[in-house]
Amino acid sequence: MNTIEIKKISLEELAQLQEIGRQTFQETFSESNSEENMKSYLEEGFSDEKLTAELTDENSEFYFAIFENKVIGYLKINFGASQTELKDNKALEIERIYVSKEFHGKSVGQLLYIKAIEIAKEQNSEYVWLGVWEENHRAIQFYKKNGFVEFDKHIFKLGNDEQTDIMMKLKLTK
Repeated sequence: MNTIEIKKISLEELAQLQEIGRQTFQETFSESNSEENMKSYLEEGFSDEKLTAELTDENSEFYFAIFENKVIGYLKINFGASQTELKDNKALEIERIYVSKEFHGKSVGQLLYIKAIEIAKEQNSEYVWLGVWEENHRAIQFYKKNGFVEFDKHIFKLGNDEQTDIMMKLKLTK
């Protein structure tokens, strides 16, 4: 496979982020959720306003995975007060790693994950944490394979459906 480029996203790339975000979320979760809840989440979660706020937040960063000039996945990380839950200055949150279905199993998620760990180490984070839906067994296995351990649970609302996310953490070595 040719080289996959990992590139930081700017506000000018909002439309591409919206497209890959909606596509990969749909591919990942549409079979397990109602059409109404998916439609609601895709509209709100990837609206121009929400993505503009996230892209201009100094404590959040997005990265594209690009293959042959096509966006095939993305990463969103959060620091400090922008973390969705813990808000620990010694931590980095991986909020999202999503890869287009046609590129599953081709190490794209691993490259995005490695980028997140590099940034966490540059920031002198003590650990990286994330939440993953308890029914997303593929993702849970991916994170366990990379050394993450479960430490808590929280509720994620998708439309009117309350779902349980497993919270996982990886302690970084200096």
